[in-house]
Amino acid sequence: MTVSISRRALMLLAGLALAGAVTLAQAAPVSFTVPLSGDQQVPPVQTSGSGTANLTYDASTHVVTWNITFSGLTGPATMAHFHGPAPAGKNAGVKVWISQKGNMEVTSPLSGQATLSADDAQIFEAGNMYINIHTKANPGGEIRGQVMPPKGN
Repeated sequence: MTVSISRRALMLLAGLALAGAVTLAQAAPVSFTVPLSGDQQVPPVQTSGSGTANLTYDASTHVVTWNITFSGLTGPATMAHFHGPAPAGKNAGVKVWISQKGNMEVTSPLSGQATLSADDAQIFEAGNMYINIHTKANPGGEIRGQVMPPKGN
């Protein structure tokens, strides 16, 4: 009887350890790239501007880290944000400031991080946020990219 209980306890502990290891593996941060262009704006913007957002997202902590480069805009960038909730082809309000709020001189590259609220993390993970770089000529945004984290987060 004692041997049977010990084996069951050992099996239970081994199962819990395996489940914990799988959970940790699934919670690993993911890195991905978001292209930014005028044709993703709503409505589309004719611009030679373009950019790239290199993002890392940790689903367990809801921390998103970014390094965004851009060039060729119609003039200096004035603001940069994450907007949502919105799928591609739709507009939404600001969720996270990428540039410094109130500073109307934004230069490439932009680097930083933010911790998303639980609600914003769900929006982010569902692919319903986008990055927008604004200019004076295009105050609604000159280049945009839909944030689509890899599946399996």
